[in-house]
Amino acid sequence: MTRTELSGLPAVVAVARHHNFRAAAADLGLSASAVSHAVSALEERMGVRLFNRTTRSVALSEAGREFLGRIAPALREIEGAIDATSAQSPRPTGTLRINSSEAAAHQLFTSYLPAYLKRYPEMQVDLVTEGRLVDIVADGFDAGVRLADSVPQDMVAAQFGPEQGFAVVGAPAYFKGRAIPATPHELSAHRCVRNRLASGAIWRWDFSRQGQAMSLDVQGPVALDSNSLRLEAALSGVGLVYMNEWSARRQINAGRLLRVLHDWTPSIGRLSLYYPGHRHVPAGLRALVDLMRELDAKAVKTPQL
Repeated sequence: MTRTELSGLPAVVAVARHHNFRAAAADLGLSASAVSHAVSALEERMGVRLFNRTTRSVALSEAGREFLGRIAPALREIEGAIDATSAQSPRPTGTLRINSSEAAAHQLFTSYLPAYLKRYPEMQVDLVTEGRLVDIVADGFDAGVRLADSVPQDMVAAQFGPEQGFAVVGAPAYFKGRAIPATPHELSAHRCVRNRLASGAIWRWDFSRQGQAMSLDVQGPVALDSNSLRLEAALSGVGLVYMNEWSARRQINAGRLLRVLHDWTPSIGRLSLYYPGHRHVPAGLRALVDLMRELDAKAVKTPQL
């Protein structure tokens, strides 16, 4: 197999991951035409169609699924060899691909990544946010970020940052002429911004206090699947919002949002940066874990007032 044909293998993997040539091209740092040419050249060499293409979708053919299943172990071996060699480098270089939820990505970027990129200027970070929990190995990520309870058991997890929790918030203007709810059941008298999951399902608001737990399907004028949009909805007075407390903390402290039902929304644990334990840890990933622990230790010694 020629070098050109070998270059088509990463293209096949990327297109299979994203189901889109443009997204795959962005992932590989190539043009969409270059990725398409690489895949087409490999298909011509093999004499089979690896993808079924329409104007709206791209999906692996049966032959493509079989081919990808056979080359995936070899590609992982190659990645492992690269990781092992990179781990011996005295200074981290390369690209670190991280998958995260939107709210967790904000915390990772705000609290850690600027310092990381300043300390290791030869590193690049590709931070991908999405609502669903993905297989980071199959999807080509070095690490993922989720709540500790959501981390797969076969992964190594490094917890970071403060305790996480949810908060019910609303703008001061929203509460004019409205009673502040004292219990979750009183939310039935309020306009609520509903949370839509990546699957399309509506997320019920969960509450607990002194061993009493409940889950409510609230009602309201809009459903949103973005944490940042929910924050904007709260600030604009659309209604009450149930969201990550860390994301709303600055607005709460500034008085632009009021938090209600505080005693019904306890902490739910810390975030974790997780990665496979069966492979060599890339130098860039190991450096990020070390830096996060260093910054967390400093935050404990100098707590914010």
